[in-house]
Amino acid sequence: MDFKKDEVLAERPGKVIYRSGEYCVKLFDENYSKANVLNEALNQARVEETNLNIPKIIEVCKIDGKWAIVLEYIKGKNLAQLMAENPEKEDEYLEQFVNLQTLVHKQEAPMLNRIRDKMKRKLDEADLDATTRYDLQMRLESLPRYDKVCHGDFNPSNVIIAENGKEYIIDWSHATQGNTLEDVARTFLMFSLDGKEELAKKYVDLFCKKNDVAKQLVQKWIPIVAASQSVKNKPEEKELLTKWIDVVEYE
Repeated sequence: MDFKKDEVLAERPGKVIYRSGEYCVKLFDENYSKANVLNEALNQARVEETNLNIPKIIEVCKIDGKWAIVLEYIKGKNLAQLMAENPEKEDEYLEQFVNLQTLVHKQEAPMLNRIRDKMKRKLDEADLDATTRYDLQMRLESLPRYDKVCHGDFNPSNVIIAENGKEYIIDWSHATQGNTLEDVARTFLMFSLDGKEELAKKYVDLFCKKNDVAKQLVQKWIPIVAASQSVKNKPEEKELLTKWIDVVEYE
Protein backbone atom coordinates (compact mmCIF):
# COMPACT_ATOMS: atom_id res chain seq x y z
CA MET A 1 0.00 0.00 0.00
CA ASP A 2 1.01 3.62 -0.52
CA PHE A 3 0.67 5.46 2.79
CA LYS A 4 0.99 9.08 1.68
CA LYS A 5 1.06 11.77 4.37
CA ASP A 6 -2.32 13.57 4.41
CA GLU A 7 -2.06 15.24 7.81
CA VAL A 8 0.49 15.16 10.63
CA LEU A 9 -1.35 14.26 13.84
CA ALA A 10 1.55 14.35 16.30
CA GLU A 11 5.33 14.43 16.46
CA ARG A 12 7.23 12.67 19.23
CA PRO A 13 10.94 12.03 19.83
CA GLY A 14 11.89 9.33 17.36
CA LYS A 15 8.56 9.16 15.52
CA VAL A 16 5.87 11.02 13.62
CA ILE A 17 2.20 10.05 13.53
CA TYR A 18 0.14 10.98 10.50
CA ARG A 19 -3.15 10.24 8.76
CA SER A 20 -3.17 8.52 5.41
CA GLY A 21 -6.76 8.26 4.21
CA GLU A 22 -8.56 5.81 6.50
CA TYR A 23 -5.32 4.82 8.21
CA CYS A 24 -3.14 6.21 10.97
CA VAL A 25 0.58 5.68 10.39
CA LYS A 26 3.15 5.75 13.18
CA LEU A 27 6.47 6.19 11.38
CA PHE A 28 9.66 5.66 13.39
CA ASP A 29 13.08 7.20 12.78
CA GLU A 30 15.71 5.10 10.99
CA ASN A 31 17.69 4.55 14.20
CA TYR A 32 14.63 3.59 16.28
CA SER A 33 14.94 0.15 17.90
CA LYS A 34 13.38 -2.58 15.75
CA ALA A 35 12.69 -4.58 18.92
CA ASN A 36 10.75 -1.66 20.45
CA VAL A 37 8.65 -1.21 17.29
CA LEU A 38 7.73 -4.89 17.15
CA ASN A 39 7.07 -4.99 20.90
CA GLU A 40 4.69 -2.02 20.58
CA ALA A 41 2.81 -3.74 17.76
CA LEU A 42 2.65 -6.94 19.81
CA ASN A 43 1.27 -5.04 22.83
CA GLN A 44 -1.42 -3.51 20.63
CA ALA A 45 -2.34 -6.89 19.16
CA ARG A 46 -2.63 -8.46 22.60
CA VAL A 47 -4.86 -5.67 23.90
CA GLU A 48 -7.04 -6.04 20.78
CA GLU A 49 -8.09 -9.41 22.22
CA THR A 50 -9.72 -7.72 25.25
CA ASN A 51 -13.13 -6.04 25.41
CA LEU A 52 -11.69 -2.55 24.88
CA ASN A 53 -12.30 -0.27 21.92
CA ILE A 54 -8.88 0.38 20.42
CA PRO A 55 -7.71 1.06 16.85
CA LYS A 56 -6.89 -2.22 15.11
CA ILE A 57 -3.45 -2.84 13.61
CA ILE A 58 -3.57 -3.10 9.83
CA GLU A 59 0.06 -3.97 9.25
CA VAL A 60 3.65 -3.50 10.36
CA CYS A 61 5.88 -2.53 7.45
CA LYS A 62 8.72 -0.35 6.22
CA ILE A 63 8.14 3.00 4.52
CA ASP A 64 11.18 4.55 2.84
CA GLY A 65 13.41 2.28 4.89
CA LYS A 66 11.78 3.19 8.21
CA TRP A 67 9.65 0.92 10.39
CA ALA A 68 5.97 1.82 10.61
CA ILE A 69 2.86 0.60 12.41
CA VAL A 70 -0.32 1.16 10.43
CA LEU A 71 -3.61 1.35 12.35
CA GLU A 72 -7.22 2.31 11.82
CA TYR A 73 -7.70 6.06 11.83
CA ILE A 74 -10.30 7.20 14.37
CA LYS A 75 -11.85 10.52 13.43
CA GLY A 76 -12.74 12.61 16.45
CA LYS A 77 -11.22 14.66 19.27
CA ASN A 78 -9.25 13.51 22.27
CA LEU A 79 -10.28 14.31 25.83
CA ALA A 80 -7.40 16.77 26.28
CA GLN A 81 -8.76 18.85 23.37
CA LEU A 82 -12.30 18.64 24.69
CA MET A 83 -11.20 19.69 28.19
CA ALA A 84 -9.34 22.70 26.75
CA GLU A 85 -12.29 23.72 24.56
CA ASN A 86 -14.95 23.22 27.25
CA PRO A 87 -13.39 23.98 30.66
CA GLU A 88 -16.85 24.15 32.25
CA LYS A 89 -17.21 20.41 31.47
CA GLU A 90 -13.94 19.38 33.11
CA ASP A 91 -15.63 17.32 35.84
CA GLU A 92 -17.80 15.56 33.28
CA TYR A 93 -14.81 14.67 31.10
CA LEU A 94 -12.76 13.61 34.12
CA GLU A 95 -15.49 11.19 35.16
CA GLN A 96 -15.57 9.76 31.64
CA PHE A 97 -11.77 9.43 31.79
CA VAL A 98 -11.83 7.59 35.13
CA ASN A 99 -14.63 5.28 33.97
CA LEU A 100 -12.55 4.29 30.94
CA GLN A 101 -9.44 3.66 33.02
CA THR A 102 -11.50 1.50 35.37
CA LEU A 103 -12.67 -0.49 32.35
CA VAL A 104 -9.06 -0.98 31.23
CA HIS A 105 -8.17 -2.28 34.68
CA LYS A 106 -10.87 -4.96 34.49
CA GLN A 107 -9.20 -6.57 31.49
CA GLU A 108 -6.67 -9.38 31.39
CA ALA A 109 -4.04 -9.99 28.71
CA PRO A 110 -1.84 -12.80 30.06
CA MET A 111 0.86 -12.43 27.41
CA LEU A 112 1.73 -8.81 28.26
CA ASN A 113 4.97 -8.10 30.09
CA ARG A 114 4.66 -7.65 33.85
CA ILE A 115 4.76 -4.18 35.40
CA ARG A 116 6.84 -5.42 38.33
CA ASP A 117 9.64 -6.62 36.04
CA LYS A 118 9.58 -3.30 34.16
CA MET A 119 9.75 -1.31 37.41
CA LYS A 120 12.67 -3.41 38.67
CA ARG A 121 14.63 -2.61 35.51
CA LYS A 122 13.81 1.10 35.75
CA LEU A 123 14.86 1.28 39.41
CA ASP A 124 18.17 -0.35 38.53
CA GLU A 125 18.71 2.29 35.82
CA ALA A 126 17.70 5.27 37.98
CA ASP A 127 20.43 7.76 38.91
CA LEU A 128 19.79 7.42 42.66
CA ASP A 129 21.98 6.52 45.60
CA ALA A 130 22.09 2.85 46.58
CA THR A 131 20.09 3.38 49.79
CA THR A 132 17.18 5.07 48.00
CA ARG A 133 17.19 2.41 45.27
CA TYR A 134 17.12 -0.32 47.91
CA ASP A 135 14.22 1.35 49.76
CA LEU A 136 12.24 1.64 46.53
CA GLN A 137 12.97 -1.95 45.52
CA MET A 138 11.82 -3.20 48.94
CA ARG A 139 8.66 -1.11 48.63
CA LEU A 140 7.99 -2.60 45.20
CA GLU A 141 8.40 -6.12 46.55
CA SER A 142 5.96 -5.42 49.38
CA LEU A 143 3.10 -4.23 47.14
CA PRO A 144 0.30 -6.63 46.15
CA ARG A 145 0.63 -8.58 42.88
CA TYR A 146 -2.19 -8.62 40.35
CA ASP A 147 -2.52 -9.47 36.66
CA LYS A 148 -4.77 -6.76 35.22
CA VAL A 149 -4.07 -4.63 32.14
CA CYS A 150 -2.20 -1.37 32.80
CA HIS A 151 -2.06 1.18 29.97
CA GLY A 152 1.19 2.81 31.09
CA ASP A 153 0.46 6.25 29.62
CA PHE A 154 -3.20 6.84 30.42
CA ASN A 155 -3.79 10.54 29.89
CA PRO A 156 -6.60 12.51 28.22
CA SER A 157 -4.74 12.86 24.91
CA ASN A 158 -4.84 9.06 24.57
CA VAL A 159 -8.64 8.88 24.74
CA ILE A 160 -10.41 9.72 21.49
CA ILE A 161 -14.12 10.43 21.33
CA ALA A 162 -15.16 9.51 17.78
CA GLU A 163 -17.70 11.58 15.85
CA ASN A 164 -20.36 8.98 16.66
CA GLY A 165 -19.59 9.30 20.40
CA LYS A 166 -17.74 5.99 20.67
CA GLU A 167 -14.71 6.03 22.95
CA TYR A 168 -11.33 4.69 21.82
CA ILE A 169 -8.11 4.31 23.80
CA ILE A 170 -4.89 4.71 21.81
CA ASP A 171 -1.11 4.32 22.26
CA TRP A 172 -0.49 0.97 23.93
CA SER A 173 3.29 1.07 23.58
CA HIS A 174 3.77 0.98 27.38
CA ALA A 175 1.07 -1.59 28.18
CA THR A 176 1.82 -4.18 30.86
CA GLN A 177 -0.08 -6.39 33.29
CA GLY A 178 0.04 -6.12 37.05
CA ASN A 179 -1.11 -3.90 39.91
CA THR A 180 -3.39 -1.25 38.41
CA LEU A 181 -2.57 1.30 41.11
CA GLU A 182 0.80 1.77 39.39
CA ASP A 183 -1.19 2.99 36.38
CA VAL A 184 -3.16 5.39 38.61
CA ALA A 185 0.02 6.75 40.22
CA ARG A 186 1.51 7.30 36.76
CA THR A 187 -1.55 9.23 35.54
CA PHE A 188 -1.42 11.36 38.70
CA LEU A 189 2.26 12.07 38.06
CA MET A 190 1.65 12.99 34.41
CA PHE A 191 -1.01 15.53 35.39
CA SER A 192 1.38 16.95 38.00
CA LEU A 193 4.33 17.16 35.58
CA ASP A 194 2.03 19.01 33.18
CA GLY A 195 1.45 21.67 35.85
CA LYS A 196 -2.09 20.48 36.58
CA GLU A 197 -1.70 19.65 40.25
CA GLU A 198 -5.29 20.49 41.20
CA LEU A 199 -6.58 18.26 38.41
CA ALA A 200 -4.16 15.53 39.55
CA LYS A 201 -5.62 15.61 43.07
CA LYS A 202 -9.18 15.71 41.75
CA TYR A 203 -8.40 12.73 39.51
CA VAL A 204 -7.02 10.56 42.34
CA ASP A 205 -9.91 11.47 44.64
CA LEU A 206 -12.43 10.51 41.97
CA PHE A 207 -10.67 7.27 41.02
CA CYS A 208 -10.40 6.16 44.64
CA LYS A 209 -14.02 7.04 45.36
CA LYS A 210 -15.36 5.22 42.30
CA ASN A 211 -13.23 2.13 42.93
CA ASP A 212 -13.40 2.10 46.75
CA VAL A 213 -9.60 2.34 47.01
CA ALA A 214 -7.69 4.02 49.84
CA LYS A 215 -5.58 6.92 48.54
CA GLN A 216 -2.70 5.70 50.69
CA LEU A 217 -2.41 2.63 48.42
CA VAL A 218 -1.94 4.85 45.36
CA GLN A 219 0.57 7.02 47.24
CA LYS A 220 2.75 3.96 47.92
CA TRP A 221 3.36 3.69 44.18
CA ILE A 222 4.20 7.34 43.54
CA PRO A 223 7.91 7.28 44.57
CA ILE A 224 8.44 4.12 42.46
CA VAL A 225 6.76 5.65 39.42
CA ALA A 226 8.64 8.92 39.90
CA ALA A 227 11.95 7.03 39.99
CA SER A 228 11.05 5.14 36.80
CA GLN A 229 10.16 8.44 35.08
CA SER A 230 13.46 10.00 36.18
CA VAL A 231 15.31 7.56 33.89
CA LYS A 232 14.22 9.76 30.95
CA ASN A 233 16.50 12.50 32.33
CA LYS A 234 14.29 15.45 31.43
CA PRO A 235 15.72 18.53 33.21
CA GLU A 236 12.30 20.21 33.47
CA GLU A 237 10.95 17.23 35.45
CA LYS A 238 13.85 16.74 37.85
CA GLU A 239 12.68 18.96 40.72
CA LEU A 240 9.17 17.53 40.96
CA LEU A 241 10.30 13.93 40.51
CA THR A 242 12.97 14.34 43.20
CA LYS A 243 10.30 15.63 45.58
CA TRP A 244 8.15 12.54 45.00
CA ILE A 245 11.10 10.11 45.21
CA ASP A 246 12.18 11.65 48.51
CA VAL A 247 8.80 10.79 50.03
CA VAL A 248 10.05 7.24 50.53
CA GLU A 249 12.62 8.45 53.04
CA TYR A 250 10.05 9.89 55.42
CA GLU A 251 7.67 6.98 55.78
